[in-house]
Amino acid sequence: MTESQVLVVFPHPDDEAFGVSGTLAQFVDAGVPVTYACLTLGQMGRNLGNPPFATRESLPFIREQELERAAEAIGIKDLRKMGYRDKTLEFEKTEDLANMVGALIDELKPSLIISFYPGHAVHPDHEATADAVIEAVRRLPENERPKLNLVAFSHDTFDVLGAPDVVVDITGYEEQKMRVLEAHASQTGPMLKNLAADSQQAEEARDMWMKTERFYSYTV
Repeated sequence: MTESQVLVVFPHPDDEAFGVSGTLAQFVDAGVPVTYACLTLGQMGRNLGNPPFATRESLPFIREQELERAAEAIGIKDLRKMGYRDKTLEFEKTEDLANMVGALIDELKPSLIISFYPGHAVHPDHEATADAVIEAVRRLPENERPKLNLVAFSHDTFDVLGAPDVVVDITGYEEQKMRVLEAHASQTGPMLKNLAADSQQAEEARDMWMKTERFYSYTV
């Protein structure tokens, strides 16, 4: 944990929970400043709780509260809500989104950025965010570019990218990561039920999500 500042850029509340929350908690415990820029409030999320407890009208407010609780569970004190609308990032100009990311980089001078890997992030909002992060870093002089640890989870990730470059052991952070997942209750109900089950499938899911977190390095 030698970073001086970590900047996390994801489009939706809960994007941080699944693949990086254990890693972020380790940075926080090591005294590394972590800033989480969440671009939207997930207003258009398909899930309304399981069983449903949200409505289309209440979901934005619920997800904002969930985001705040998740950040608190990780220990993140610098949470930025960037004010974009869910499922519209793909229609934003990459240049404009890159300007927004660039402003964060100029302010924070991160040594590491965590986001999605372009072409392997599945959702259009994820891909737009990934493209903006890469463009913002590309604009910097080579000697000023932060490291990029990116999350990839498309079905062909391993075939195209190979094994992850960075594998973080999150042993000891399982309960904390579970609290982060639980904070996003409107979206994570089915996953949490699966993780708690007594089955081979549940054991495999716990191995995947609760023991390590995996990243791909990206050189601009």
